[in-house]
Formats: sequence, C-alpha cells, structure tokens
Amino acid sequence: MKKYFFILLPFYLLSCSSDSDSSDDVTNNDDNTIISVDGSVDISTVVQNVFDTDNGVTVNVEGETITINSTGLPDHKTPYWDIEGMAHELYEPFPSYIIDDTDAYDDDAEELSRLISTDEEGNTIITYQNNMNMDMVAFDYSMEIPTNPTEAENKEETDLGLIGMALNGVPIYNDSEGRAVLGVVAMSTFDSAGAHPGPNSDYHYHTAAQLSIYAEDNGSTYPTVNDSNLIGFLRDGFPIYGRQEADGSFPDDLDENGGHTATTADFSEAIYHYHCSSENYLNTGWYIMKAGAYHGTPGPSSGN
Repeated sequence: MKKYFFILLPFYLLSCSSDSDSSDDVTNNDDNTIISVDGSVDISTVVQNVFDTDNGVTVNVEGETITINSTGLPDHKTPYWDIEGMAHELYEPFPSYIIDDTDAYDDDAEELSRLISTDEEGNTIITYQNNMNMDMVAFDYSMEIPTNPTEAENKEETDLGLIGMALNGVPIYNDSEGRAVLGVVAMSTFDSAGAHPGPNSDYHYHTAAQLSIYAEDNGSTYPTVNDSNLIGFLRDGFPIYGRQEADGSFPDDLDENGGHTATTADFSEAIYHYHCSSENYLNTGWYIMKAGAYHGTPGPSSGN
C-alpha cells in the first residue's frame, strides 16, 4: 500500500461572501482570500443533485443528517449479471489483462495458474473469472452522513464492508478482502469496473476501473473512467474523486489518508476530499479507491 507523507497545504482561492468578516473565518495573507477555519461545507445540495435516482438511489435531507438509500446493484455491464444464463442486457464476459511483471505474482503463482495463459503475441495474461461468489443480489443499503462534514479529532480506520457509496448506489469497500489485505487472487475476480460480489453476494468496488480491459463498452458508466470525476461520498460525508484534479494533474499534497482540502468542480468552497490512489497496486493495473482512516467521523450504515 502506498505511503503518503503529510505536506502543509496551501490555501485555495474562494469567492468572498457577505459573511467574510465572521470570526469563524481567517484571511490567507498571500492573496486575501477567505477560508473556513473548521473546513465545514454544506454538502446537501450537491448530494441531492449527483446521486443516480434512475438507478434507485434515494436521498433524504433532514436537519443535519443526509440519508442515502440504494439496492447496491450497478448500472453498468458486469459478468455478474446473470453469469450462467447470460440473458441480462448488461452482461459482459470477464476481462483479460496483460501481466507486465510476472515476478510480482510469485507468492500467488500456484493459485493463479488456473488464470494465467499466453496470447498469440507472447504476452502473459490473466483472464479474470468468478471464484466462489457467482451471484450479486439487491440489498437495502442505508448510509447516514452529516450535511456539514468536519475533521475528526481522532481518525477512525475504515473497516470491512461499506465505507462509502458511489453515485450509482454501489458500496465502496477499502483495500481489505476478508481480514487480509486485498491480493492478486481476489482481484482476479474483478469485473471491468474493479468490483465483485462478496460472500453475501454483495457487489462492491475496491478499485478504480481501468480503461485497458473494457470488453465491449467504452466504460462511460463506470465510476472512474474520467479520473477527475466525483465518484461518491464516504461515511464521514467527505467526497471521493478519481486520481486526478479537474485540470488533469495528479495531486502531490495528499495526506496519509489520501485526501486534501481544495475547491473542486462540484464545490466552489474549499472542502476536504479524497482521491483514488495513483499507485499501480501490486503491478496489476488497478488503483485502490480508499485505504487508511476516515478524515471525519463515519455515520451509521446498514444493509449487509
């Protein structure tokens, strides 16, 4: 897992507002712009506008709490749609991926032997396939997040299960599989979106989708095809984006939990937000969505 180093963050340009003289704000001496001391930004309007209601996601704002509900089923192609009958309109075969460095898989070589082959050009490839978990089913997921997320004094580590929700309602998981760190064998069951079902048939994302292994689709509905796009929100209320900034650059000031404070395409006021890792995880071509702790305090969730 990639190690991040703490770097003092620069202040970011924000529009001045009528309450800019409030004691809750401070002035950046470099350009006289105003930023919030506690970093608290009201996310309710954005959350209400970005989640995919066409895929059955509902958002309810009540007081200082936002409740998001979904079935957890994806709105894009995956081999886990009717994997045996292949009758579903969103079914696609498992992808294949060229292995650049076979030495990276020495520890899993025996288990991976069933997946490894050589193509006509002599490339060593892994052909992804289901393992024990062949099905995905609908759940009644519910996730509560604050309207104004703030930094927690004591950072809580993410745990197994739902740590956030993508905009299409699919759960986001961290970099663990069971009680172990996510490994190559488990990743060989991923579909083109970097997801698979767990033992309870709970479909979920671990990693960012990679363009090189899409089967028949251009990937327009996968969460991270456009690497600067908003992916979803974690249980602490802070948003998570792809690997890049809106201008296509890669952030170089992320903290140890994969985030920093800046304006985004969705928030004109600087807000703490996460980015997917830019590290090629285990040399597989996948990029972990979230590792480490929450920046804020995670709210309750249920459904699996």
